[in-house]
Amino acid sequence: MALIEVIMPKMGESIMEATILKWLKSVGERIEADEYLLEVATDKIDTEVPCTQSGILTQILVAEGEIAEIGKPICIINSDESEGTEPKVEEISETLAQEIEEIKQLTGINLDPLVSTSTSSSSKFYSPLVLNIAKEENISSAELDAIAGTGADGRVTKHDIFAYLKNRQTSPKVSTVKEVPSVAVPSKPVVISGNDEIIQMDRMRKVIADRMVESKKVAPHVTSFVETDMTNIALWRNGIKDAFKKQYGENITFTPILLEAIVKAIADFPQINASVDGDKIIYKKNINVGMAVALPNGNLIVPVIHNADSYNLIGLTKKVNDLTKRARENKLKPEDLEGGTYTFSNIGTFGNIMGTPIIVQPQVAIMAFGAIQKKPAVIETPQGDLLGIRHKMFISHSYDHRIVDGSLGGQFVKRVSDYLEAFEIDRKL
Repeated sequence: MALIEVIMPKMGESIMEATILKWLKSVGERIEADEYLLEVATDKIDTEVPCTQSGILTQILVAEGEIAEIGKPICIINSDESEGTEPKVEEISETLAQEIEEIKQLTGINLDPLVSTSTSSSSKFYSPLVLNIAKEENISSAELDAIAGTGADGRVTKHDIFAYLKNRQTSPKVSTVKEVPSVAVPSKPVVISGNDEIIQMDRMRKVIADRMVESKKVAPHVTSFVETDMTNIALWRNGIKDAFKKQYGENITFTPILLEAIVKAIADFPQINASVDGDKIIYKKNINVGMAVALPNGNLIVPVIHNADSYNLIGLTKKVNDLTKRARENKLKPEDLEGGTYTFSNIGTFGNIMGTPIIVQPQVAIMAFGAIQKKPAVIETPQGDLLGIRHKMFISHSYDHRIVDGSLGGQFVKRVSDYLEAFEIDRKL
């Protein structure tokens, strides 16, 4: 038998930590390799993590509600391998001491009074992540001890320390430069009556809220609108949807047709397929289109269709249906949510005629498609103008005005519209 540390696996691009939602095994319980060990949540997805080793769960290192860093140990398994290699308590203590010393050297924080040990005067334990935040924000040990923790056993989590910083009354900094004094504007209190219902935001809603606020702060949004004639597409889809379902086993909606037009327009205007990194613009070679999906609980998630330009309309239909289904069943994988370079939302499914979507950072643009409505319209013919009924739809295009000017943003949405209006009513699959 041997004590093996189970490492928090990589959960996707740019994800450096995850919150432990629930341990599926208890200490002393046996687990097999590839059997699910715990449930975790990142800022993108909730998922289950399988165990990499068979054996007995001996020790849990990160409690429920605590933050686990990617690449760091989360528990110890007494494995079925190599008897006689089990480390002694002294060796484990020595390793822990070495790790603490490394953290002290990297962060410059004295962990001795903060780390809970048998000889410590404090009963609180602080993760290296919390300690790093405390150091960067100049939070003293006394302040840290005073923060009420919401994690397991009252531990202070990342969210607790951020909430504390939000309400923290900082003392004026000493500066040799004369500064104009700022006037603190108190936030307006929310008036609550006896009939009001108060519901705590769930984790995903908090993430959505933070990202939307961040995007509006970072990117100056500009929105352009175009009205598009969808008559040919509406008639074509109505004519082939039953045969399509019978032949391919899939329902064809308007979404993959809209997606196809976006992909074609990105190929014409690759500058829109970009990200901003400080004062640098990164033009993406891959066309990875994010698709906003409304979940049954009212939240929103954006799975990504990678290399969307490599699919035909049938392939896009299957991909859209698969991601939508798995999103609503909470079965998406971390890789389904990463790497997006452009995003769209089909708000017409809710009966909305237009909207002003918020950009998904660090992308530079996002498109929204409104409801398709029958309207009277002027039809131009060689014999003169006629009045007829057409299927019309508004397209909204929001873009980051730091690098996308009205010319590019407007031309792009018009090109998407042109591709939709040029759809052939007798198109073959």
